[in-house]
Amino acid sequence: MRIILNLIWLVLSGFWLAIGYVLTGIVCCLLIITIPWGLAAFRIANYALWPFGRQVVDRADAGAPSLLGNVIWIVVAGIWLAIGHVVTGVLLCVTIIGIPLGVANFKMVPVSLMPLGKVIVPA
Repeated sequence: MRIILNLIWLVLSGFWLAIGYVLTGIVCCLLIITIPWGLAAFRIANYALWPFGRQVVDRADAGAPSLLGNVIWIVVAGIWLAIGHVVTGVLLCVTIIGIPLGVANFKMVPVSLMPLGKVIVPA
């Protein structure tokens, strides 16, 4: 079932969301000081391509620098990516088949707002 959901996800929203994260990651990596945010964006792009069967958990060693970095991320890029997830989730929830995909989109909003201090692990 995970493979079927991941394939439908990839076609309907995963590819486009991953492109948004990759573009954000490229812009962040072009500027030397924002490389940690770029790496986080690439990590989430990978998750956005194939989310079913994986989950986001907090890192135990994340502290104040991650919190500060997340605040900066929310202002610069996180809010726009979160809006993309919400809009895509609402559009997917219009159909019966798209409801699980829309719920998965809503579950990605917290990690799109605060990617630092998180790790993606198999479920």
